[in-house]
Parts: sequence; C-alpha cells; structure tokens
Amino acid sequence: MDWKTGDVNGDGILDTVYLYGNVDGSPSIFADNITLVIRDGWSNKSTIVHFKNNAGYNARLFLGDFNKNHIPDIMVSIDTGGSGGYGIFYIYSFKNNNLTELFNFDKYNEEYKFQLNYADFYKVRVESHSPNRLFIIDISTKGPDYLSEYYDANGLLKKPIEGGVLALGAVYPIITTNKSYNFDLVALQRIIGPTNVDTLGYVENLLSWKGSQFHSNRLSVSIPF
Repeated sequence: MDWKTGDVNGDGILDTVYLYGNVDGSPSIFADNITLVIRDGWSNKSTIVHFKNNAGYNARLFLGDFNKNHIPDIMVSIDTGGSGGYGIFYIYSFKNNNLTELFNFDKYNEEYKFQLNYADFYKVRVESHSPNRLFIIDISTKGPDYLSEYYDANGLLKKPIEGGVLALGAVYPIITTNKSYNFDLVALQRIIGPTNVDTLGYVENLLSWKGSQFHSNRLSVSIPF
C-alpha cells in the first residue's frame, strides 16, 4: 500500500518500511488487516507490527525524526472514511531495532476531550479541562435562518444547546524551527454544532517531543471564513 526507505534503526544503512493490507482495488480503496513491516537493510530481517485499529482508506507512511534522536521515526496514517472524518495515527521509533510507540491516536483522544455549549448573544463555549482552556467562538455571522433556530429576537438561547469536538481527524508533521530537522505535530479536531454537518471550526494542537512523550506547545481554535 505504501513504502519508504530510511535508516530507521540508526545503523547507517538504509532500511525499507512497508504497509501491507488486504485491498480490493487500488490502494486508495478500503483495506483491512493493514500491517507495518520494517526490513533491516543490513540483515534483511523483517519486523512485523500489527495495529489494534487496522482498517481504513489511503494508508500511508511518513519517515521523520520526532523524538529528537537524529533517527527517522515511522508515522502511519489511515483514514477511516464516513461523515466523521476520523483518522488512525501511530508513530514508532525503531532505534537499535527496538520498537517503541511514540504516538497513539486512541491515547490522544482520551487525553484531549472538550465540552461545547452554546451561550447567549451568538457565542459558543469550547472548554477543555486538561489542559484548562476556554475558547469563545462568535457565530453571529451564521445568518438569520441558522440563528433563529436557537436564539430569540434578543439573542438569548431558547433552550440549552450542545455541540461537540470530534476525535482526531488529521495529524500533520511540520518543522517549526530552522535550527534542527526534527518534526513537531499539528493535531486537528473538528468542532461541530448540534449536527455533524455543522462545522464551527477546528481545535489545533501543536505537539512537540519533550523528554519521553509529546507535549502540547500551543492549543488554539480556528474558524472557517
């Protein structure tokens, strides 16, 4: 389904990383039993990695140094499809042929949870308890048809309205400093109103490796024009 070459174990010899899966059609079509295979360039031995979540679309690989040890790590991304637009994301280190998980989308989704409540005067509150953050989105430009469904003529809520912040939809590797070539991550979660088609914006989380795990450097909310 995808393959990349890079010295992922740090021995100075290029290794080959593959994604295999059961595919009915082209690799962009749905596949299951998606499996990571790392072939050591020196010994030609293979290490096989099975995922808890191993089915989806457009399975792909990215090699880059995330944990700042000057050895490329292995990022696996899989789209789940459907209206939610969720994604499956794993990152592994393979230094000295030892497999270590650096990022797991399930663990991320458990850690970064949000509450969304509509407020009076065409505002939406997006709250996070870990870390402790509050964002206010102005929805006054949504138009009278939309607003009149939830607000009276004085801008007061007719009744309590909740929305939500969905699980991870995208994770992008980026370089944020020219002083090094290690990668950070930008994690995106879609903010929705009472229905899934009502996109209000996105939670953007800039993650950097510190010590033994990724930490949030900047948590923000963006809104579409």
